[in-house]
Amino acid sequence: MAKRKLIWQIYPSYLLIILAAIITIGWFSWYSFERFYIGQTRDVLRARAGIIGSQIKDTLTNADAGDLNREIARISEISDTRITVIALDGTVLADSHEDFRDMENHSGRPEFIAAVREDFGSSIRFSRTLGQRLMYGAVPIVVDGQQIAVIRTSAKMTDLQIATYDTYRNMFIFGVAIAIISAVLSLWISRRITEPLVDMTSTAELFAKGRLEHRIVAPDSAELASLAAAMNKMAGLLHERLGTVTKQRNELEAILSSMAEGVIAVDENFRLVIVNQAAAKFLNIDAEKASGRSIEEAIRNPQIQDFVQKTLRGEGTVEADMVMSTNGKHYFQLRGVSLHSESESPFGAVIVLNDITHIHKLETVRRDFVANVSHELKTPITSIKGFVETLLDSDFTNTEQSRRFLEIVSRHADRLNSIIDDLLSLSRLEQADQVRELSFVKTPLRPLLENVIQASKPAADEKQININLQCSDYICAIANGPLLEQAVANLVNNAVKYSDTGTNIQVAAANTEDDYVSISVQDSGCGIEKKHQQRIFERFYVVDKGRSRKLGGTGLGLAIVKHICNAHGGYICVESLPGKGSTFTITIPSK
Repeated sequence: MAKRKLIWQIYPSYLLIILAAIITIGWFSWYSFERFYIGQTRDVLRARAGIIGSQIKDTLTNADAGDLNREIARISEISDTRITVIALDGTVLADSHEDFRDMENHSGRPEFIAAVREDFGSSIRFSRTLGQRLMYGAVPIVVDGQQIAVIRTSAKMTDLQIATYDTYRNMFIFGVAIAIISAVLSLWISRRITEPLVDMTSTAELFAKGRLEHRIVAPDSAELASLAAAMNKMAGLLHERLGTVTKQRNELEAILSSMAEGVIAVDENFRLVIVNQAAAKFLNIDAEKASGRSIEEAIRNPQIQDFVQKTLRGEGTVEADMVMSTNGKHYFQLRGVSLHSESESPFGAVIVLNDITHIHKLETVRRDFVANVSHELKTPITSIKGFVETLLDSDFTNTEQSRRFLEIVSRHADRLNSIIDDLLSLSRLEQADQVRELSFVKTPLRPLLENVIQASKPAADEKQININLQCSDYICAIANGPLLEQAVANLVNNAVKYSDTGTNIQVAAANTEDDYVSISVQDSGCGIEKKHQQRIFERFYVVDKGRSRKLGGTGLGLAIVKHICNAHGGYICVESLPGKGSTFTITIPSK
């Protein structure tokens, strides 16, 4: 049902009250005026009857009926009043307007009976004789203390109506005017009452839309002013609390967005409440679309679904590790806790996903490093021990054989020394304090590259390998000269080792468009398969261990190059095809 406005509830009530009051007052005034006029007419008729009765006493007692009737007619003409003289038995003795001989007995008339009994009687009734409504007033005529007759006077009620018509008309006009004025005033008063409420309603709607900075202007009414003050106070408190909630929400969103860990919150119906960006990325879902949906619908991963159900139904902290193949193979550590209300029933759960893929990779690298370094160290140590034991068991009579064994021991000792030197170099490069102590200056690259090529020339000449250099004299880099020379030397030495006899090696340097300089070493050797290209910069990782050991490699050269690049704020990459050679590129800042 449609609701009516307050003004149309108040205003019609005012109108009804005003109209009822005007009608009641008008009716009461009309009634009172009519009673007053009737009373006045009755008094006039009584007075006239008394005066006329005293005038006709002598005529009534001494004259005949004809004289009495003429006297009555004369007095009636003067006073403009109908006069009737009635005997005590009701017989009409004279009448100023009708032939008294034709008139019926009046002993039953109310005014006659009252006059005989109470000295005055009156009544209002329709006169069949005159054919109109009249008021009668009758008094007894007393002679020597005895009633001898009754004199009756009458007045037409039409005269009363004519006399009161103007009064009624003026009262009606005045009443209509009062009603119109009252209606206008009622409308004005109703609007004064309802307009502040309308304004308060409009402002309350603004409050509901979140525009709590608006305020209600206090109306003149004390009650409405108190209501406005209360609503303004409520808006202020809501604005303050909403600001606090918004601030806390923004802080929570900022914290959740900046977290590297994924965070998922679900309610008791397994519907997602919170999904931060990290979790959305881990699970490959849209955080906004997933919010409010069930866990089964949003996350199509049975492991996650089972873990959430286990967390929500359990108590305390639940932990688990799992592997997911979303955007590659990733390892996650999950930790969940259920949220309980005062009634101890769970109303939700929070699950934290920690991506431990990097840690897993580091652990794999660590295990490989331990295994590789153990293997790399064990081989020369085993050889040294074996040859030393052989020498100890011999009588040193065979000088040539003893010398050969000692040369082998010396070669393995040099290999151990090389491995230890490379490990120490890596250790220094990995220490941040050591890197900060290094000096980086603007260094011309051509002289540095020429020194590297000159140092590698004897080994290259043995394999008839030609090393070509392409570098302009003006190309410079912000670098630590000895470290950068060591990095390039490692790349060139590897190129010489793994290139076939009679091939070429290209060493080139060029400026890039983003204030960097690139140094590339290209060979045409055996190449590297793609599956090995991401791991060749790890310690002791070699593609062909037998060939590397045969060529005297320690498995640490490329790891050292990578750390030197990191110390310069740059990076190294490789492009290679098996059987067609490899290109290693160092990129470091030029400014």
